[in-house]
Amino acid sequence: MNPTLCRAAGFPPSVLAMSTQTGYAVHQTARPTGFPTEDLFRCVEVPVPAPAPGTALVENLYLSVDPYHRQLMDGGPDGFALHAPLEGRALGRVVRSADPGLAEGDLVFHRQGWRTHALVTAGTDGARRVRAYDGVPLAAHLGILGGTGLTAYAALTRTAGLRTGEDVFVSAAAGGVGTATARIARLLGARRIVGSTGSAAKAAHLTAHVGFDAAFDYHDGPVAEQLAAAAPDGIDVYVDNVGGDHLEGALANLRERGRVAAVGAVASYHRGGSAPGPRNLLEIVEKSLRLEGVLVRHHTNLQAELEEFLVPHLRSGAIVSDDTVITGFGRTVEAFLTMMRGGNTGKMLVRVQD
Repeated sequence: MNPTLCRAAGFPPSVLAMSTQTGYAVHQTARPTGFPTEDLFRCVEVPVPAPAPGTALVENLYLSVDPYHRQLMDGGPDGFALHAPLEGRALGRVVRSADPGLAEGDLVFHRQGWRTHALVTAGTDGARRVRAYDGVPLAAHLGILGGTGLTAYAALTRTAGLRTGEDVFVSAAAGGVGTATARIARLLGARRIVGSTGSAAKAAHLTAHVGFDAAFDYHDGPVAEQLAAAAPDGIDVYVDNVGGDHLEGALANLRERGRVAAVGAVASYHRGGSAPGPRNLLEIVEKSLRLEGVLVRHHTNLQAELEEFLVPHLRSGAIVSDDTVITGFGRTVEAFLTMMRGGNTGKMLVRVQD
């Protein structure tokens, strides 16, 4: 029995959420130095709370584990507190409600993940009722219809202003935001889409199944050189999930008046938030480039627009939500560490129960 994986009281991870009186939460017990390890977490058995007036009790169905969680694990004013439940995007169903805005049986998106049960209030901290669409899997609401897809959509339509016929480069292309960016960019009329990823197998998957025109393993050589070979005419838009040498390579290959939508910087996550910066920032001046950050919380007003745009394509099968799903709440930490090692394709999710 490994308490780190939440196999508490001898329960296998697939049935941890079955009790109506007992729930479970993942706590962080120490700060990581470099790459996080299992011993920094433990599973805590907690009573299932009763909803107070204005709240609803949600039993979580799917949990999201994301690269940004690694930054929050370092602490600080906005970071995770020790010996308290971690937080993250989650999709659940209301089982008891004292909130007039939520009824029993409603599907709810909220941000109290890494636990089996949560108390939420509609309209507070991003909690909102979710519409279930026929022909669209529920997991998509944490993938391409959730914060992952919303980030990609905002990066392309608002930050970068992608236009029909333009060429796009995406780093960390096999991850959740990376795959969503490619699928949405294609629907928006992108001409050539190039991605970088961490293995030859993932690069092959991106071109065979996700819709990239070209993809390369960044271990195989300098990013700038590999990108130039994959996009010999240059690029117009770069959606940056890595920073560091990837940003440097993109700046070298962007055409005049190109745009960079900076979503994340995986290269710095295990380095205390810092990584070598690009040495060619002058390219921004010489080519009249624009670099702007993307925070999904600034674009929640686009949620209905995103669903109106994507749901018909999901229903028709023109696109899919790229997800890697691990079943069992007891494997939440495993799912997070696997994702941080690049063991997922698309969005990494935990299905709480079978």
